[in-house]
Amino acid sequence: MSVTDHRRLGVAAGAALLTLTVAGCSGLGRTAVGTVAYETGRHRHIQVSNPLVTGCHRLAPAGAVEISNSTLVDMVLYRTPDCTGHGTTYLATTLADSPAPGAGPWRSYTIVH
Repeated sequence: MSVTDHRRLGVAAGAALLTLTVAGCSGLGRTAVGTVAYETGRHRHIQVSNPLVTGCHRLAPAGAVEISNSTLVDMVLYRTPDCTGHGTTYLATTLADSPAPGAGPWRSYTIVH
């Protein structure tokens, strides 16, 4: 095997390793560009800018009785503080929603990515 072949093999292996490394960490630190704004059951207006696309995001303890998704990605709303359970609501980008009467407020959300 010549020196040129060794270099090509080394470059190919390095490129493959770099691609795997970047793909494995691509979700870290990424944000949903835009804002999530909501009103609590106590009539407080809260706005969150550029939330992370990973994890469960808790809303204020009183929950949200109206929410607006002004990010570039969709989100899922939950009635529990830990993003579990039934009765979720899918909220597409640039839309707003409020819970049905008697359903109770939303308490957390996740970003669809």
